[in-house]
Amino acid sequence: MGTVTIGVSIAVPEPHGSLLQELRAGFGDAAAHGIPTHVTLLPPTEVDAAELPAIEAHLVEVATAARPFPMRLSGTGTFRPLSPVVYIRVVEGAEGCARLQKQVRDASGPVARDLLFPYHPHVTVAHGIDEASMDRAYEELSGYEAEWPCTGFALYEQGPDGVWRKLREFPFGGAVVPPQATAPTEDTSLPAHQG
Repeated sequence: MGTVTIGVSIAVPEPHGSLLQELRAGFGDAAAHGIPTHVTLLPPTEVDAAELPAIEAHLVEVATAARPFPMRLSGTGTFRPLSPVVYIRVVEGAEGCARLQKQVRDASGPVARDLLFPYHPHVTVAHGIDEASMDRAYEELSGYEAEWPCTGFALYEQGPDGVWRKLREFPFGGAVVPPQATAPTEDTSLPAHQG
């Protein structure tokens, strides 16, 4: 069957995902349209295609045990000079992302692997482009804000054309989004419903 390159990530929902993808393309990042806007849980990993059913079963287990949590993006950061990346910072939800990525890569699972760098959840908006364009991305998105309840993640495969395509979504086991994971209502004087 051969090998395939997979990744696991939390998709940045609409309208935020498309907006950031267009902005990334506008900064001159040629890979932008082949990479859905996301927060990585498992970086690109080459696996035997025959292992995909076992990997999916593992991801079902991870997702079933997880619960929704709030995600909030705010402002920019960079990994330069170590790595040519400008990103939007995950300012809420980072602990949830870190917990998930550790479970996805667990040594007992089918995609156990070490990382080249310590895990740092983020949303890439520029990668491997000229320094002036990296600076522009960093400056222009410094005030960027977005938030949503994270309710699952997805498995992606990179095609021979370099485009990442979603294979399957994995919703979290908690069907109900807890009140703290939703956007605040205008009237915050009412107690949250306990269900």
